[in-house]
Amino acid sequence: MFKSEIRILGFDDSPFKRNDEKVLVVGVIYRGGSFLDVVLKTDVAVDGLDATEKLVELINSSRHKPQLKVLMFDGIAFGGFNIIDIKQLNKKIHLPIIVINRKYPDLDAVRKALENNFADFKKRWKMILNAGKIKVCELRNLKKVHYQTIGLLSSTHSDIPEPLRVAHLIGTAMIKGESNGRA
Repeated sequence: MFKSEIRILGFDDSPFKRNDEKVLVVGVIYRGGSFLDVVLKTDVAVDGLDATEKLVELINSSRHKPQLKVLMFDGIAFGGFNIIDIKQLNKKIHLPIIVINRKYPDLDAVRKALENNFADFKKRWKMILNAGKIKVCELRNLKKVHYQTIGLLSSTHSDIPEPLRVAHLIGTAMIKGESNGRA
């Protein structure tokens, strides 16, 4: 259970096409899942390797950083395979990080995709392994969510934590003109 005023920063990427150079990444700071405080944005290269550094820069330069207690991500990568190195990010921002997945990731398929498409697949695979063991948590409606790191969840309106849900809705609206209401 969260204290009612804890600041959670949740990130999600917006829709993109494989031929896009960049993808918009939206971060929202929520107070415990019930009050939207701040919206942050950056962009990262589609299938690039700049996500971790862009997040470090964005978070460490935010005037809201001193209030933040935890970061959340909807998956471990933005814009395809621009993988977030959770271990490096944690070292550079000094905040706990939670990666949420609605479905259990097919790590064999991910590894094969990396091997078949990237010369630096070993580096990318290590970043995925850095996130640690994938755990399962049952939510109040008996659905399951998969996560890495510590088991703090803040979902109020859907199966995923509220900061991630809202970041997804904002990112979709900024690219498509409106969100579809589902996250």
